[in-house]
Amino acid sequence: MTDQRPQYGEIATLDEQRRAAGLPPLGEVPVVEAGAPSDQAIPADGAGAGPAAARPRPVDRFVTIALLAYGLVNVVMTGLSYLDFSTAMNQMMSVLGVDGEFTNYAEGRTWGTIAAIVLAVGWSLTAYFSIRRLRSGKLSWWVPLVGAAVTLLVASVCAAIPLMNDPAFIDFVAKTAGQ
Repeated sequence: MTDQRPQYGEIATLDEQRRAAGLPPLGEVPVVEAGAPSDQAIPADGAGAGPAAARPRPVDRFVTIALLAYGLVNVVMTGLSYLDFSTAMNQMMSVLGVDGEFTNYAEGRTWGTIAAIVLAVGWSLTAYFSIRRLRSGKLSWWVPLVGAAVTLLVASVCAAIPLMNDPAFIDFVAKTAGQ
C-alpha cells in the first residue's frame, strides 16, 4: 500500500491540492460564460452576495468604533452624574443663574437612576446594531449618531421630570417667562 499524499517539503500538484480540499478536478468544473444569466436572483435593493456588497470599509469601521468609544466615555461620565442627581442639578441651576437649590431629592434620585439606565441600555443597543452592520459590510457610521440622539432625547426627558417639579426651578421659569 502506497501513500498518495506528498511528503513533507514536497510540492503538491494542483490536482492533489484540489482533491485534498474536497474539490472536483479542474476538468470536471463547469465553465460559466460571462454573458449567461445566473441561477440566483439578484435582490432589488442591490445587496447581492458578491464581493462588492461586503467590501471592507476601513474608514467607516474606524469612525464607527471611535464614535462608540466616545459614546461609552460620555455614558459613563453622564451616568455617574445622574446617579448623584441633586448635585448635578445644583450645578446646572447655578450655571443658569437660578436662585435656590434643587430640593426634589426623592424624585431626582429615582429619575436620575432611570436616566442612567436609559443611557447604558441606549449605548448597548447602539453598539449591538453598529457591530451587526460592521460585520455585514454595510455603512454603519450613522448608527452611533442616531443612537446617541435617541438616547439623549429619552434621558433628557427622564432628567427633566424632577427638574420641572422643583420649586426653585419653577420659580425661575415663571420669572424668566414674565420678563
